[in-house]
Amino acid sequence: MKRKIALIAFGGNAILPSNQRGLQNEQMNNAQKAARLMVHVVRKGYDLIIVHGNGPQVGNLLIQMEEAVTKIPPFSLEVCDAMTEGSMGFMLEKAIINELRKSSVDKDVATLVTQVVVDREDPAFENPTKPIGPFYTKYRAQMLAREKKWQMTEDSGRGYRKVVPSPKPIDVVPKRVISDLVHSGKIVVASGGGGIPVIINGRGLFEGVEAVIDKDYAASLIAREVKADLFIILTNVDRVYLNFGTPDEEPISVMTVEQAEEYLAQGQFPPGSMGPKIRAAIEYIKGGGKETLVTSANQLKAALIDRSGTKITASISE
Repeated sequence: MKRKIALIAFGGNAILPSNQRGLQNEQMNNAQKAARLMVHVVRKGYDLIIVHGNGPQVGNLLIQMEEAVTKIPPFSLEVCDAMTEGSMGFMLEKAIINELRKSSVDKDVATLVTQVVVDREDPAFENPTKPIGPFYTKYRAQMLAREKKWQMTEDSGRGYRKVVPSPKPIDVVPKRVISDLVHSGKIVVASGGGGIPVIINGRGLFEGVEAVIDKDYAASLIAREVKADLFIILTNVDRVYLNFGTPDEEPISVMTVEQAEEYLAQGQFPPGSMGPKIRAAIEYIKGGGKETLVTSANQLKAALIDRSGTKITASISE
């Protein structure tokens, strides 16, 4: 019997939450907790692709580089993306293999350092808005803006930060490798942090760029490419809500793409929170996907048996 494919996307704060120091052992333990959920999805009969965020991890790496800047030349953002894809992939890969071994399941897990193509003409490059890395003094920020041509912005009275664009992903370089691996029964960790952003330059060659790709958009793109049966987006709420955070908030159990688009037009899902997740779900369904499930890590098991979470489908009968 043909196995189904699920793609699950979750944020980097699942491995490095804001209330922890970021110690290696803390992150390893968090990866083990995440692995238990991943293996539960496998036990439900799915082959699996995992896309994780890396915001806290890249931020810490950039701070480390700034502290050591007089001793070791720093790397650019896209190389930092690659470094955290590798380190986080190792943590998750080891944790998932160990979790499988506890259940006497013999299954391979592979991490792919993943280049993701963005359009060099994307309007986001004209309006960088994504703050990254350390806070700088005004003097240091001015010097970096002058010497490195960085765009800097004052951030909530805490200092100045570098801002980079957040273009939409349009292609995944190793998409056939991802597809081959998952269709052969491997668990694949890919496109960590949304992937390493690259453009195709005037000579037709790949060239890295300093940018941040939204992991949910990248996950949606991969889910469409591999024809995943289920796209799971883990977030910090158990369900999607209308009028969220107000006395009139209302949980949504199921909604169609048409309803989701109507709610987006009404401003129900803000750009900085639920908006990108809903847009990613819509793109997946419109691209031929079957079902998106939005829920929290704590409620994933219940959501997989229709007792929590929000399903987004092409039509209400699905």
